[in-house]
Amino acid sequence: MSIELNKKIASEFFDRFSANDIAGALDMMTDGATWRLPGKPGQLPVVGVRSKDQIARLFHNMIGRLKSGLKMTVKSMVAEGDKVAVEAESYGELQNGRIYNQEYHMLIAFRDGKICEVREYLDTQHVFATWFRP
Repeated sequence: MSIELNKKIASEFFDRFSANDIAGALDMMTDGATWRLPGKPGQLPVVGVRSKDQIARLFHNMIGRLKSGLKMTVKSMVAEGDKVAVEAESYGELQNGRIYNQEYHMLIAFRDGKICEVREYLDTQHVFATWFRP
């Protein structure tokens, strides 16, 4: 796959997620895809390496707690070989009125035109304050 095609696939993944097309976004991932969420075990229930099925459940849970979904905006991309580094920002309002406005860096790896691995980096304190704080 070409670098430009990988960047296009990464961009489309976030477009689908923003449109609440979780099934469409997940279809862009290989069956054995993994998604790494940062943090120390025990600090947040969602940290560590997750399978595609586990990340699907997380995505659906997130969307179910948001008033109008999560808008993902890609700020920049840099690519080399089979990897694309994505700088992105999200915005969404939870049912409880909290605002989730996160900044991300994601390293996305591709195999045969699909996403096979994501390493996500974000503000874990904001995750806790927005999603898990009592």
